[in-house]
Amino acid sequence: MKKLYFLVIMALMLPLLSWAKIPDEEDILRKIIDRSSPYFYTHLMMRYNALEQLTEDDYHYLYYGYAYDQAYKPFATNAALDELYTTMATIDMEHPRKEDLAHIITTCNQAMLIDPFNPTVLNMLVFAYGHSGDKANEQAYFRHLNGILETIKSSGDGRSEKYPMHIIMFSHAIELMASMGLECRDAQIVSRTCEYIPLVEPRRVPDGKIKGFYFDYSRIYRNKPEDVTFKKKRTWQFNNLGVREYK
Repeated sequence: MKKLYFLVIMALMLPLLSWAKIPDEEDILRKIIDRSSPYFYTHLMMRYNALEQLTEDDYHYLYYGYAYDQAYKPFATNAALDELYTTMATIDMEHPRKEDLAHIITTCNQAMLIDPFNPTVLNMLVFAYGHSGDKANEQAYFRHLNGILETIKSSGDGRSEKYPMHIIMFSHAIELMASMGLECRDAQIVSRTCEYIPLVEPRRVPDGKIKGFYFDYSRIYRNKPEDVTFKKKRTWQFNNLGVREYK
């Protein structure tokens, strides 16, 4: 049910951006620490949390700028996110009760304290507010969901190790692929900065086939605790995004 709902929501997404905006670390850091910049991070995050309408550039500096924020801990345990996955597996997604919707909203808000740009969390806020009849919040979180996913997709075409899509959390890669209706196999670490996620079924495109996508996880690696090591292969469960092996 979780996967299917994600696809229903994403069917309404804007078209994939035709340009790539590869994150420039010097540019990002310079602008998010400059108080006179429209991308000064404290103000940008306040606007995000206030559910204001943001531009493509706003989302770009928000998402990749988070890697420089003290709150960014990509290996921290997110108990609220685990609770959300459990809730999604146990409630009636077609006819949720009011108390279930209230629980989802509370749990999502807690999960966002650690992972404020998690696509599944944003997706479930769209779901919960939509079924609660709160159209304003439903639309606001839908904008945020699209903004974050388009930011990742516009960071590279993902078809080669040279031009990967850039992520700040491992789960975001799987969630992005789920939003595109793609079923994937086990992710594989191919270098100290890049992973490859092969598709179960290659996708046909005008110039051939796409067999998988590459993702740059270097920001996660920069914030890796010393006692965490990586294998060449990492196991994911597609229908349970919280399960993975790091060491």
